[in-house]
Amino acid sequence: MKTGYALKLFVILGFLLLVAGCAQKQVADTPAAGEETRQDVLYTCNCGPQCNCNSVSTKPGDCACGNPLKWGHVLKVEGNEAILCQCAEGCRCAGLDPNDPSKCACGTSVKRVNLAGTGIYFCNCGGSCYCNTVSDKPGKCKCGMNLKKVDS
Repeated sequence: MKTGYALKLFVILGFLLLVAGCAQKQVADTPAAGEETRQDVLYTCNCGPQCNCNSVSTKPGDCACGNPLKWGHVLKVEGNEAILCQCAEGCRCAGLDPNDPSKCACGTSVKRVNLAGTGIYFCNCGGSCYCNTVSDKPGKCKCGMNLKKVDS
């Protein structure tokens, strides 16, 4: 009788450990409390001014020229043009340098990217938008407006 009881207890404990392990994995795969999934990241071609491939993506990869795309985050959108800071990956600098609009707040030169024809959906609340939301699929902006895509 004791052997049957010990076996049942062993099976129950094993099941509980399995459930706890799955729950821990799910928690590890989700952003920490207060940390949201970034919606302001764009990867762009970084081949220099002589390059006209205009490769832009919301995911890392290679540009049409074959070089790796460079990480950046949107500081604002003016019309169809995104203004990016391309400092260290993960940077969250707050915006443009108030004394030099060609640089972001962390001092890195900004990159301007025309989003027309790229397939990227973006928020443009009006003349100059600071929602900084970009996506590879339709959806809503942080401000509640529909994201738009400019085909040409």
